[in-house]
Amino acid sequence: MPAVSSEPADMVIFDLDGTLVDSDAALVGAFVAHGVAAETVTFGHVLADECARLGIDLDSYLDAYDPNRVQPFPGVAEMIGHLEQAGIRWAICSNKHPRSGHAEMTRLGWRPQGAWFSDSFDGGPKNLVVPVAELGVDPLRLIYVGDTDHDREVAAEVGCRFVAAGWNPRVEPRAGEWVAHHPAEILDLLGLTPRR
Repeated sequence: MPAVSSEPADMVIFDLDGTLVDSDAALVGAFVAHGVAAETVTFGHVLADECARLGIDLDSYLDAYDPNRVQPFPGVAEMIGHLEQAGIRWAICSNKHPRSGHAEMTRLGWRPQGAWFSDSFDGGPKNLVVPVAELGVDPLRLIYVGDTDHDREVAAEVGCRFVAAGWNPRVEPRAGEWVAHHPAEILDLLGLTPRR
């Protein structure tokens, strides 16, 4: 693993789809229900943009989306529990539509310090500028965990550490990048000692 800033982190912000939760089946399933071929669906975009690209009405897509098909990746729920027990602040910053994002957080019983979805960014893709400002967090003490090139870019934009969610098999790490192969490794990075 590459060296990371020696500044101790006191907050972690996570992407949601593909990072905390495995939502591929739910995301694709709602498109397939509208006659879209599964192999034409791509990930990591603002939902409204993907619906427009595929010619699907956004509200109709959301009606077909089943948040009950979305499950945390193995070890994620335990990691979140350890963060909360240790008093480490955590939040979510995602391109996900707020309707499905909030439904999933409610179902999973997650209570992050903040959750920013697509409605927080004036219809554009997510960024960390908004949550960093609203949380008043020092980017040097922040870790952003994600699974896409866009996640890397938003971390670089504010100057915080990026960790690739390597527990997602679709993640393609870059050379020299810090990669967590299991959610417990996020706890290791923070100096916590979870039971495995």
